[in-house]
Amino acid sequence: MNGDWLLRGRDGRLCVYLPSGDAVLCRAEPGPDGPWEAPRRIGGDQKLRPGLSVGVGADRYAHLVAWRPTGGGRSGLVHSTHFRPRLAPLDWSPVGHPDQKGARTGTPAVAVDARGRAHLFVRNAGGGMSLLAQKEKGGWEPWRDLGGEGLQDEPAAVTGESGLVETYAAADGVLLRWRQEKPGARPVLDGRVEVSVRPGTLRALATSAEHTTVFFTDAASGDLCAWRPGGPPVALAAAAGPGPVAAVRCVIEGYDCTLLGQRSAGGRVAFAAYPTEREAAGAWWTESGPALADDAEVALAVDETERVVAVTLSPSTGRLLLTRRKDEPGLALTAWQEV
Repeated sequence: MNGDWLLRGRDGRLCVYLPSGDAVLCRAEPGPDGPWEAPRRIGGDQKLRPGLSVGVGADRYAHLVAWRPTGGGRSGLVHSTHFRPRLAPLDWSPVGHPDQKGARTGTPAVAVDARGRAHLFVRNAGGGMSLLAQKEKGGWEPWRDLGGEGLQDEPAAVTGESGLVETYAAADGVLLRWRQEKPGARPVLDGRVEVSVRPGTLRALATSAEHTTVFFTDAASGDLCAWRPGGPPVALAAAAGPGPVAAVRCVIEGYDCTLLGQRSAGGRVAFAAYPTEREAAGAWWTESGPALADDAEVALAVDETERVVAVTLSPSTGRLLLTRRKDEPGLALTAWQEV
């Protein structure tokens, strides 16, 4: 999965999206701290290929994008909107292919601008970045080739506090950023830094009115790094494990902090927090919870009471574990529970 697959909906309820064979399931909490609903298939009966992407807008509507088989080894992208966790999402709707037709080209990434328009980024067959954006009054703009070459799979898309959409992608020895200059404009390539990025580790987060921050693991050093265009990447700490990092902003003892979560090499969840955009303050990992399956991923969110929620999911087993921050100083967490 790519993006924030643990979301707080418009009604305040939390929802998770789970890959399951050729389908996507969702689970929602009926009320605060209550038992979660049973998993249910979303988007109709359409069969999907692996690689779900999720994005959410300021309106708290979730936009989901995935590949579907179209026959003869070809694939096409489909889109669904989920307005509230306890409602059924819309059925999957075909939105095409970055090269008009062909095989699956890469994992998509989704960001939603201030006007609620989804922006779908995906690598094309030529190795560059392609964009498909929703129109404000329905339908989709034509596919756009944004350039680039030799891009890795799994770009990271994000909407800044300004409502402008950005996406990050890595190539051989370089990390690139495309950004909108004004609402509705085509994103342009406006940032790059020479660095070796471990594939599958990009995660972008809006960290202030002026900036977004992208996190990644440096393939050479093994460090978890943070980068904002205009400056060099900053090493925060040695990566806790090989996979992607989850990130969320939250208030800890009155300070705006960025909380990171990652499955550690030892199999547990590792957490680290630091004052937002003050990477020089340093970050240190603290492990929590039971040992997890090798494919387990971590997601972070803030619930309607502003408490941090952490979830882990193992696609191979379907096991979903959850913890919340306790109502006490620091970052103490409740015992992990199976959902």
